[in-house]
Amino acid sequence: EHIDHNGGLVMPCAIDTGTYLLMSPNIDNVLRLRSLNFDETLDTSLKSQYQKEDKNWFNYPLGVFNLFIKDGHPITGLDMLYYGDMPIGASLSSSASIEIVTAFALNELFKAGYSKLDLVKMCKAVENDFIGLNSGIMDQFAVTFGEKDKAVLIDCNNLTYEAVNCDLMEYELAIINTNKPRKLEESEYNARAQDCQDALKMLKRELDIDYLCDIDTNTFNNYKHLITSDNALKRAQHVVEENDRVKTATIALNNGNIRQFGQLMYDSHNSLRDLYEVSCKELDTIVEYCHHNPDVAGARMTGAGFGGCAIALVKTDRFKEFSENIIETYTKVVGYAPSVYNTSIGYGVGEINLNS
Repeated sequence: EHIDHNGGLVMPCAIDTGTYLLMSPNIDNVLRLRSLNFDETLDTSLKSQYQKEDKNWFNYPLGVFNLFIKDGHPITGLDMLYYGDMPIGASLSSSASIEIVTAFALNELFKAGYSKLDLVKMCKAVENDFIGLNSGIMDQFAVTFGEKDKAVLIDCNNLTYEAVNCDLMEYELAIINTNKPRKLEESEYNARAQDCQDALKMLKRELDIDYLCDIDTNTFNNYKHLITSDNALKRAQHVVEENDRVKTATIALNNGNIRQFGQLMYDSHNSLRDLYEVSCKELDTIVEYCHHNPDVAGARMTGAGFGGCAIALVKTDRFKEFSENIIETYTKVVGYAPSVYNTSIGYGVGEINLNS
């Protein structure tokens, strides 16, 4: 986590929940955007450029519209209805899901000719330049290229990728939503991204590198004295070590070693908590409970942090008991209940044929 904008290796997967879009052209030269998940609506005339409006959900489609128009693909009148069956603002990439489904649908409708990788790059640009979040490319990539029962190993330096078999054997993927009221702490997220850039700049005094993830842990330890900022040092240590963990995790999955993979999840969470400092009491409570539960192989926070969700590998035949017990434990510690779901590794973006 938090290494895609540092040229690292990441290994996300798509899940079997997401965002659905029903879209139809209209002759009114108007964009009508509705969502079954939000009260806010948008009715706007066709323009050559759209502006971000507060923190409304429809900013994500607006950013996509802008890039289509900029590339010479004018948008005609459209009626667009969105529905998501994943928790919003829970660090499950709901924003990337909205962006990608919009870009995919527009690409199909207007025969714009973009490749899937083009759509990924476009939606990352929406996140960075229109929304204003200095995020990497992992979320959009997973939503686009996800495959059933496979993780996607992505090299964020050159955007090459490969599917990795993800046989969880007797375990299934659990999502535990903290239900902590939050919106992504953009200033905190961007501050950590800047810490990483500061660390990179200091290391480049003696190392010929473009990204923090161009070096491994041993090399980092030999040159970390160059980083004079405590925060930059901690962020960089997390990034470099997390990149090495992804390499080890890939081997563990290929070998079917779920226990080793699970331990790497715990190690990742500890690093996100102590070095990158994006965890919180709610997330730590979940992971701590999981660590002491023999029916759980591994757990960690997921996404940007500061709330949102944790994920865990739970024995399939023990999920009901796990769910009941973690709700009870979490509620005692935090004061309100989490939401617990089981999910599976699903497909990325695609078209649904309503006539089939």
